[in-house]
Amino acid sequence: MNILAELRARVATALVEVAGAEQGVAELAAMVLPSQDAKFGEYQANCAMPLGKRLGKPPREVAAALVEKLNVADLCETPEIAGPGFINLRLKDAFVTAKLQAALPDVDRIGIAPVAAPRTYVVDYSSPNVAKPMHVGHIRSTVIGDALCSVLKFVGHRTISDNHIGDWGTQFGMIIYGWKHFGDEAAFKKTPVPELTRLYRLVNSLVEYHAVRDEALPAAATKVGEQESRVSQLELAPTPADPAEQKKHAKRISQAQGQLADLRREYKELEAKITEFEADTKQKALANAHPTIGQAVLAETAALHAGDATNRALWERFLPPCLAEIEETYKRLGVTFDYALGESFYEGDLAGVVADLKAKGLAKPSDGAMCVFLPGQEAPFLVQKKDGAFLYATTDLATIAYRMREWKPDAMLYVVDHRQSFHFDSLFATARLWGIENVEFQHISFGTVLGDDGKPFKTRSGSSVGLSGLLDEAVERALAIVSANDDARPEPMLSIDERQIVAERVGIGAIKYADLAHNRTSDYKFSYDKMLAMTGNTAAYMQYSYARVSSIFGKGGVDPNQLRASGARISVDHPAERALGVAILQFSEALDRVVGDYRPNYLTDYLYELAGKYSSFFENCPVLKAENDDLRTSRLLLCDLTSRTLARGLDLLGIEVVERM
Repeated sequence: MNILAELRARVATALVEVAGAEQGVAELAAMVLPSQDAKFGEYQANCAMPLGKRLGKPPREVAAALVEKLNVADLCETPEIAGPGFINLRLKDAFVTAKLQAALPDVDRIGIAPVAAPRTYVVDYSSPNVAKPMHVGHIRSTVIGDALCSVLKFVGHRTISDNHIGDWGTQFGMIIYGWKHFGDEAAFKKTPVPELTRLYRLVNSLVEYHAVRDEALPAAATKVGEQESRVSQLELAPTPADPAEQKKHAKRISQAQGQLADLRREYKELEAKITEFEADTKQKALANAHPTIGQAVLAETAALHAGDATNRALWERFLPPCLAEIEETYKRLGVTFDYALGESFYEGDLAGVVADLKAKGLAKPSDGAMCVFLPGQEAPFLVQKKDGAFLYATTDLATIAYRMREWKPDAMLYVVDHRQSFHFDSLFATARLWGIENVEFQHISFGTVLGDDGKPFKTRSGSSVGLSGLLDEAVERALAIVSANDDARPEPMLSIDERQIVAERVGIGAIKYADLAHNRTSDYKFSYDKMLAMTGNTAAYMQYSYARVSSIFGKGGVDPNQLRASGARISVDHPAERALGVAILQFSEALDRVVGDYRPNYLTDYLYELAGKYSSFFENCPVLKAENDDLRTSRLLLCDLTSRTLARGLDLLGIEVVERM
């Protein structure tokens, strides 16, 4: 049972009777929340104040009327009114123990019932481009999407995970061009992915050089000149006589000067890129030898899309080793997908998508390209380039049509970083105009992984940090910590192999948990030291907490399975026992919050709080040395429920537990 949801439902019933209408009741009932202080009970209803304002009555009078109508006798002690009209709700000990008792034999679900009305979700996440190594930027989409899938499945929804791999885009045009001009057959046969990566990076750097030198730098110079003129005009303008106008005039000058400083800085950064690039004489020679490489790459991409035999054969040769390497990374992360339907899967549908958009009057020609012009948006949604090549937009529309036809989902979730917000706004709007209805579209956006300098996390050379190397270093650091801790014991507990297993789980778990523990829309700074800390809201602390709880059974020579089957009863007479018991029962509330807002950090917050409640319980309530056998057994049962809840919660986040650390 989700206790919070049940209390809100019952408060909603009372609200209708007191308010005399259902309008606005849901918002008021949502003001039933967990208490910040246990001395006021476990939950608090704060809806009497806004309802009193609406009814023109004193809040305490409204609170009294709500309490009179509120039917919670089977759950709570008599509700208490505090302050200006807060309603404090304290769960009955008998209710708490009955629910804990019912959860004991339910080994896998710990008493959490599946949702009454399951939905079908398609979760689109990770989506790396092949022939480009997965980097730190992929970690967020991958672990957030995987956690959401796991939670949605666990609570009872039909969930379909689809890794929409980028295997058909411009990066293949770069690789094909690179292979034709700079490819090394021997290197490819020896290590195919590093050779393709080299080609991609080389061609991309040449394309970027020409784009910056020929387009971005001149455009930046023009902007600087225009802004210099504007600043000069403002500075030469007569100073207003009125003091208030003087302040406004000074502010305009200051703002214009600030904008000019930003534009000059941007120009210098572009200029520095050109200087750095041209300092490498070999690189500069290549750029001079390939002056139209940008257009050539687009032509190679268009040829691939048009079915050119040579480009298609190269694509078919390059793709398998790239997919194999990506799969190795997923295996290490413990991530699997129901489907991995890449862009190429929809190749045969793209022309039909554009034709149908044209037939319905949605796609119209613009400068030779086909675009959908959306109400309220200045930039059109481009679905076919003038050279005939299709775009991500076209593939995404074909993907939506396929998913609706094959899976009939109630919701499609796209776990993609926030920089793609405009694309998804346009995609969803176009899909609606195209006739895709009765489905929820959600862009599950997330922020950026930052370095210590507050900028996107990069290597010293300025390139994106490779995901494989990131995992390697996390495991190496975890191994050093695990080994040092084990060696510090009078007698080490772990073998070399066990240390490596623990290090792999702790290291990779640390990276996953650190990402998931942040509000997904926020940026966060990447720090191995913080991630691997044994204190605070980290995976290492949570894994240690689980190991700490589980070790009690080994120390006491107790079999948890026999304990559950013994028929023994749980009691929660001590405040720390009660707090732990209530926290265990609130697991379902955390899961519902994750589903309601698509934010895994609600689950990490819950697990951290549960671990804290267990720590307080452990310090205040002796378990193996309890005063009597009944109390010892009761506390062991609480330990069992705690360890299972921690393990299940971490499992839903894609993090493995360890029995010993």
